[in-house]
Amino acid sequence: MTEPADDDRFYAELRACTAELARIIDGDLDRPVPACPGWTFRQLATHVGRGHRWAAQIVATRATAPVSTRDVPNGKLPADPAQHQPWLKESADLVAEAITAAGDEPVWTFTGPRPARWWARRRAHEAAVHLADAQLAAGQAITLDPGFAADGVDEWLGLVVASTIDPARARDLGGDGQTLHFHATDPGLSGTGEWLVTRTPSGLTVEPGHAKADVAVRGPAARLLLVLTRRIPVGDPALEVLGEQALLTHWLEHTPF
Repeated sequence: MTEPADDDRFYAELRACTAELARIIDGDLDRPVPACPGWTFRQLATHVGRGHRWAAQIVATRATAPVSTRDVPNGKLPADPAQHQPWLKESADLVAEAITAAGDEPVWTFTGPRPARWWARRRAHEAAVHLADAQLAAGQAITLDPGFAADGVDEWLGLVVASTIDPARARDLGGDGQTLHFHATDPGLSGTGEWLVTRTPSGLTVEPGHAKADVAVRGPAARLLLVLTRRIPVGDPALEVLGEQALLTHWLEHTPF
């Protein structure tokens, strides 16, 4: 995995993506979100706002076990439409403020106990992908910054590797040496936009850098992130797939977001 960006960048992206999501969904809560089947803007807004508040609660209480979303204060989208944007924006602020106060104190995460600042990166990328969901639903251009999107790919691959602590996941994603190469082609990434995934009998390894692989996926970092998180199809015209398509299909089928 590559070295993640600094916390201030995550806070900025967390707030900016959440604010833009709030602007897009405002007054249009019944619009379907094709990237999240069965959801409308209402469900998308609630998921993001409640998720931010949930993470803030975990950090603020220094939780050592999962917190139920039912226990999250003010976790429902307000009934008053005028409060939708303020509620979403406040949810991002709550995460940033809680993490700033906690710093490196250990808290619960999906991947075991981690410093509280782990959640800054996670919630920033969660907000970014769901902003893309809203932009796709509204027919707008995806505005994710290439460098931040590349970090999102890196973070996502790290979550997939961490998930293989579950024996069933390890069996699904393991293999006998099959390789996948993901390459973000945007200029200026300074070598941080390539990853080699190897499926081994014990699970997965991910190494940064260029390499030949059984299948390779190339394209802009934002499109690469969205195909890996199954927001857009592999056949997206901005992407190029070289090699064993079936290997990529297996990967996507077993790595839901």
